[in-house]
Amino acid sequence: MKALAEDTDFALIDRGVGPEQQTMAADKVFWSHLCTNLAPSTWVLGAILVAVGLDFKAGLIAILLGNILGTVLIGFLAQIGPRTGLTQIEASRFSFGSLGTRIPAALNWLCAVGWDAVNNVPSVLALVVLAAGFHVSLPFWAGLTFLVVLQLWASALGHHVVQLLAKYLCWVLIVVFGVAGTVAIAHGGSFAAGHGPFSVARLILGTSMVAGFVISFGPYSSDYTRYLPATTNRAKIFVLSAGGLMTSSMVLELCGLFTAGSLPDLSPAGVIAGIATLTGTFAPVALVAIAASSVSINAINDNTAAYSLMSMGVRVPRHVSAIVTALCGFALAIAGAGRFAELLSNYLLLLLYWIAPWAGIVLADWWLRGGGPRRIHPWSSGALIFCVVTPLTIALFSATELYTGPLAKLLGGADVGFVVGFFAAGLLYVGSERVRAARGAPARYRTGSETAL
Repeated sequence: MKALAEDTDFALIDRGVGPEQQTMAADKVFWSHLCTNLAPSTWVLGAILVAVGLDFKAGLIAILLGNILGTVLIGFLAQIGPRTGLTQIEASRFSFGSLGTRIPAALNWLCAVGWDAVNNVPSVLALVVLAAGFHVSLPFWAGLTFLVVLQLWASALGHHVVQLLAKYLCWVLIVVFGVAGTVAIAHGGSFAAGHGPFSVARLILGTSMVAGFVISFGPYSSDYTRYLPATTNRAKIFVLSAGGLMTSSMVLELCGLFTAGSLPDLSPAGVIAGIATLTGTFAPVALVAIAASSVSINAINDNTAAYSLMSMGVRVPRHVSAIVTALCGFALAIAGAGRFAELLSNYLLLLLYWIAPWAGIVLADWWLRGGGPRRIHPWSSGALIFCVVTPLTIALFSATELYTGPLAKLLGGADVGFVVGFFAAGLLYVGSERVRAARGAPARYRTGSETAL
């Protein structure tokens, strides 16, 4: 039975979900996307906006613009799942090729390891603060071990259990975070002043961080829409996926922004301790919810990481790849917990630099072929364009503490590389396909009843 399950996992990656399996209720799309950002890291991000130099007004603009930019992309990417039955990364093979897809698959797996750490650090700190309230000293590694075991248990049960967990835990988290946010803002809400003078470059940085936080779900989205019937209305998919992400992201980021002015320390430990102080008698419940949030989020994360490893050509059982991801994330959380805020801001920008051109190529291909089938080659022009555009935009436009590109310096430190990468990659891909068609190359876009899956 175990071997059969493993074969089924591989078949779902290679051939996609069949029409007989596409029976999922549409509301689950909303819950799986909403749950993703019901996390303490979202609250922390809202507070960090002040730390990077934005006052309340600029932070509000960054939250609004960043979420709009990010969720629009997610809404379009989510529509690919029902039409193909494929995971989001595996659907890249239409534009990257069957072998070329291994490049974004590898990057997504590495990012999944990073997200395990990002989601776990604040949750573990909540457990530490909770234990301290009962005069118990909980080591960071012990709290982390406890959460990772729960996450692995949930992800090992598979896609359907992960989505059920997301749906029902979401209800609890909505209530708890709603009460915690209201109480915290009532006790310590303020229009925070930025840590430094306002500049357009800092506004763009803040917007990029928020957009990166949301766009990071791009390589995941179709993993949790592919069980919808292929005939599901596209506008409905867009609204449910984009709306779920935007709702949780904006609400918790605003909680972080409102409470940042009353927190003397904007590190994750300081934010979590501040939440505990501001929520008063409700603190134990809030801290438990903060800790529990990482279970559903990282169950989703580890599940998608397993799919990405399979798309890389690493044919190990899904539960084994989930364990490998969780262990790597465990090590990263231990190593980076003390520099979380600094690492998070750089990490979010790094995500944008590869996800933006990848999304530009995938969506350009989807637009060209209208969602129809096509012949798949081992390598496609999308893989080459991605490998050229991604490092170039990093070299020219990135603006981080580690490195600032020459064009970013000319723009006063404004980091716009992800916008350039998205449009440059997408337009180059469209152009390459048009040139190919003009030269009379064999058609790669097929019609009729033929399938590319």
